[in-house]
Amino acid sequence: MLVYKGLNLRTLLVWTGFHYGWLFIGAAIIAAFYHFGHIRFLIPWLPVSVIGTAVAFYVGFKNNQAYDRMWEARKIWGAIVNSSRAWGMYVDGFVTDQFSEKRISDMELKAVKKRLIYRHIGWLYALRSQLLLTAPWEHSNQRGPVGRRARYYQKRFGVGLVDDEVTRSELMNYLPADEYERLIKHSNTATQIINEQSRDLTELRKQELIEDFRHMELQQILYHFYEHQGKCERIKKFPIPRQYANMSRYFVGIFIILLPFSMIPELMQLGDWGLWLSVPITALIGWVYLVMELLGDYSEFPFQGMANDIPMLSICRTIEIDLREMLNDEDIPPPVQAVGGILM
Repeated sequence: MLVYKGLNLRTLLVWTGFHYGWLFIGAAIIAAFYHFGHIRFLIPWLPVSVIGTAVAFYVGFKNNQAYDRMWEARKIWGAIVNSSRAWGMYVDGFVTDQFSEKRISDMELKAVKKRLIYRHIGWLYALRSQLLLTAPWEHSNQRGPVGRRARYYQKRFGVGLVDDEVTRSELMNYLPADEYERLIKHSNTATQIINEQSRDLTELRKQELIEDFRHMELQQILYHFYEHQGKCERIKKFPIPRQYANMSRYFVGIFIILLPFSMIPELMQLGDWGLWLSVPITALIGWVYLVMELLGDYSEFPFQGMANDIPMLSICRTIEIDLREMLNDEDIPPPVQAVGGILM
């Protein structure tokens, strides 16, 4: 997540300067051809402007859908925060020896609470790691310059800013060794961790450390975790239908190709200075449309490890701190800080 109030010129050039550069070179070549008489035809401005208007509406529709996906993902992780705090509160208040016939020491009760809360923290990091796995349609999984540039963005402005080995080791730290070795082998570790929580609650009910009502309430919280996880997986595993997402790219490309053959002859009527003024203006108009397309294209995927992602690591750490403070733990890690204006 970008934490800047606004994008400075340097950041804007890093992200989009490359595209303005090749648009400028293309416009300059076409302007030179017009200047030396190698190109004599022109495309009337009216049809090009109609195409530009249609493309703007289409790209705007796509960007709205992409923003909805990103905002929904943030709401889901906000719900995970709320449910996680409720889980910590319920575990801390519900797990007692009130209904047990035998006396349970405070140390034993704390060990049970710690096991349930630590396993949930492990679920958070497991879910984050699973959501960061590259889907076939995401940018870093593409071939050619798109994939190379996306992998560069991930390393320079995304997950590469944090030591992701930390999140892999977190799961090992919060699950017992035998449980970790067993659950990590499953195709969906996060799902199995929640199921392990359910089995643990059943065992606690047999030991009378919780009674039926508390058992049902805790199980309901586990259901909410499955619900949150399923919503995240829906966003991750079902992109905007490709026929809608990809066609906007072609439409923008058609407009950018047609634009110089209309804009440059139009400005040539102003004289020589108008001819060369047409180069930056044509490149600028093409850049605006291209950046609109790229904004929607990258915002469509809120879990691909780039700067515009949902800051899952920061949210996981916030929940981790809250829950461990409920246990009165020591050596609690600090909140995740933004690096270079980007919070992961």
